[in-house]
Amino acid sequence: MRIAPIDIAHRTFNRKIMGLDPDEVMDFLRLVAEELEGLIKERNSLKETLREKEFSIGEYRERDELLKSTITTDTRMSEKMQVDADREAKLIINDANQRAEAIVREARDSLKRIYTEISDLKKIRMQFENNVKAIIQSHLTMIDQGQKIMPNPMIESK
Repeated sequence: MRIAPIDIAHRTFNRKIMGLDPDEVMDFLRLVAEELEGLIKERNSLKETLREKEFSIGEYRERDELLKSTITTDTRMSEKMQVDADREAKLIINDANQRAEAIVREARDSLKRIYTEISDLKKIRMQFENNVKAIIQSHLTMIDQGQKIMPNPMIESK
């Protein structure tokens, strides 16, 4: 059976001859009742504080789980982003290499065409020079033959 402070405060005793001083007993019972009431209030206060702390701990645990979940998700996303970025970088590098190879190939082809054109122009120049020389030679020959057939009057008068 539990005893409440009010039970102690209102408790009465039978009187006997040569018994205890009823005022002292009552004073003592009041002191015990007050002390017990204080302890009960303290216990109830501690229980309430404990309940609040447990509630706070529950909230912190929920937050902790949420943070762990968020960190895990962020880590996965970060890793996925890294993989995607690596893949995209490789694609960009491959594309750039292909473009560079195409540009180099075009430059080589253009250089070959230019060398071919230069070679063709040199041949044309040589042919032109040979043709001009042949024309000059034929004109000189014609002039020489013309001199033999018809001498220059100015040259003879000197």
